[in-house]
Amino acid sequence: MYDIAVIGAGPVGSRMAFQLAGLGYRVVVVDKKADIGGPVCCTGIIGRECADSLSLHNNIVFRQTNAARLFSPSGKEVRVWRPEPQATILDRPAFNAAMAARAQKQGAEYRLNTPVSNIAVAEGGASLKLASREKIEARTVVVAAGFAAKLTGMPDSVKGSDFITGAQAEVETVGVDEVEVYFGDDVAPGFFAWLSPTSPNKALVGLLSRRRPGYYLKKLLARLRSEGRIVSSDVEMTHGGIPLQPPERTFDERMVVVGTAAGQVKPTTGGGIYYGLLCADIAAKHLSRGLKSGDLSAASLSRYQRDWQKLLGKELRIGYWARKLYERLNDRQLDYVFDIITSTGIDKAIMEAEDLSFDWHSKVVMRLLGDKALARALMVVKIPFLREKRM
Repeated sequence: MYDIAVIGAGPVGSRMAFQLAGLGYRVVVVDKKADIGGPVCCTGIIGRECADSLSLHNNIVFRQTNAARLFSPSGKEVRVWRPEPQATILDRPAFNAAMAARAQKQGAEYRLNTPVSNIAVAEGGASLKLASREKIEARTVVVAAGFAAKLTGMPDSVKGSDFITGAQAEVETVGVDEVEVYFGDDVAPGFFAWLSPTSPNKALVGLLSRRRPGYYLKKLLARLRSEGRIVSSDVEMTHGGIPLQPPERTFDERMVVVGTAAGQVKPTTGGGIYYGLLCADIAAKHLSRGLKSGDLSAASLSRYQRDWQKLLGKELRIGYWARKLYERLNDRQLDYVFDIITSTGIDKAIMEAEDLSFDWHSKVVMRLLGDKALARALMVVKIPFLREKRM
């Protein structure tokens, strides 16, 4: 019997395996994919704080960036810039493979091309039923399988509900050297799209939307092709889902849920790498404590949720409020917001504020809501928490 079975060989699952195998536990990681280093629907953009914590090798870093161009529905532009790099763009497949290699060096076992069909938890341990009809027995289970983690046997309380879907493609570019972000209902209804340069003359184009992301991405690719920004719009797409809120519980008897599967994702951007890694470390600490004491009850593992919510709860709540606010804005209102941001110097003030971070968005959101002109403009969309803030 294994001590820990980790479902999902992405960065968060591999971080869990690395930490727990390093403590001497017998760990197995299972993943339905045959290749850890295969394509993923993720831009791979992480903030400076996250990058500094990982000691990344150059072979998994495409580039660093200190600027981005934001475009309103009508084409108005806001350029955000700082003199020092604010974000790192990773080669996500290579990053996934590197994280798995680190865990394997610590002794974790990996079983790829191994879909899990059911989780059964009993008093003596947990059992993973595989599609091949084999079983893996372990003392506890970590669910780190991303958005698709809705396995038979998982309690309903650890399954999220509010989510979005995304589509992305790698393209050959012409003259693109900064990240570009596009807003508007004709581009990505309720969310945004991006053009993110990676290696020379290559970029990732993608978007998030509640409906038909593939359709909108095809439209965007065609537009970029007609503008001469990309060489061809005939490219292969990847698709994925992102939760916008955590489930009611991220723990159960002999089970913890981490990363995207646990909704530990920035609701503002959909980025989940850093928050997932932070929560993996917290989960590993509590699993180790439970394995040592023999207490892997739901009550014991609830401390994991308490601790990660203490770290991220405020960020996720404010981010979700901001996300719901944004979804209520129409294109005309978005253009007006762009006008206010540029005319009042909000963009420059935010870029000059040393306490604002790419990894933590709540301060940016509250700084924006604290601007009187912008707050008055946003009152018309009738978000309850905005009205309460003014009362």
